[in-house]
Amino acid sequence: MKKDLISIKDLSAKEIMDIFSLTDRLKNNKAKFSKALKGKTLALIFQKPSNRTRVSFEVGMFQLGGNSLYLSPNEISLGVRESIADVAKTLSRYIDGIVLRTFEHKNCLEMAKTASIPVINGLSDFSHPCQGLADLYTIREKAKGLKNITLAYIGDGNNVCHSLLFACAKLGVNMHVGSPKGYEPDLLVLNDSKSMAELNNASIKLFNNAFDAVKGADVIYTDVWASMGQEEESRKRREIFASFQVNANLVNSANKNALIMHCLPAHRGEEITDDVLDGKYSVVFDQAENRMHVQKAILIKLLK
Repeated sequence: MKKDLISIKDLSAKEIMDIFSLTDRLKNNKAKFSKALKGKTLALIFQKPSNRTRVSFEVGMFQLGGNSLYLSPNEISLGVRESIADVAKTLSRYIDGIVLRTFEHKNCLEMAKTASIPVINGLSDFSHPCQGLADLYTIREKAKGLKNITLAYIGDGNNVCHSLLFACAKLGVNMHVGSPKGYEPDLLVLNDSKSMAELNNASIKLFNNAFDAVKGADVIYTDVWASMGQEEESRKRREIFASFQVNANLVNSANKNALIMHCLPAHRGEEITDDVLDGKYSVVFDQAENRMHVQKAILIKLLK
């Protein structure tokens, strides 16, 4: 039976830890897996621009001995030139897996429902599972485990925040979300993650003040204030989010030597200052690198 990766909510803690264990092996011995997906082809259907997601999947697939095929919005105008169902059914006859980077989450759900091959959510407006998994892997790597860790997410309650909530809840990591009123994460996601976290002896807390959110935090995470598709709101959001900037003053209110994370691209001087992003405790570019390693593990799990 084929398996998709649409949301971290769909994964068990064991499945996540199995991905992390395989990622460890991939990082330690790249050559051993150089033919793991020989003869396999991955289609990258991207409606949104991409740096890390596209490059990490293409290079990762190459390192596993497989091929990748990038399909831009001009080639596949999903739901306009051709229905999602028809694209999914057609590609299922040619290739072995699909990564879909799209605006609406419902597109991922429909693609997964109608494709007979694995579908990976490369980003939607609701969820960014590959990012969330790479982030928790990075914390595990840097902190030598996930026990008694508190992650403070500061900023917009967006798709990345949703994935972090699910990942932390599944793995028993405490999470504080600091967002302005009206920009909190989806209430259903928040409630679901709180329930899951309680089962794993962890807690999820919501704050409308950044300084309250970072108290006791071992990790401070932020993202852009206006995501792709929200450019028209940029000026308004800069005013609303001004007190949620991750700067030295905010970092000093967290635990000593707290790790700094950002999923990139960063708007330097807005949601995060240069001195923090480039500082001693920043693991931002380790996160970016780990996208590829974790995704290689996901590809092996789904396509092999």
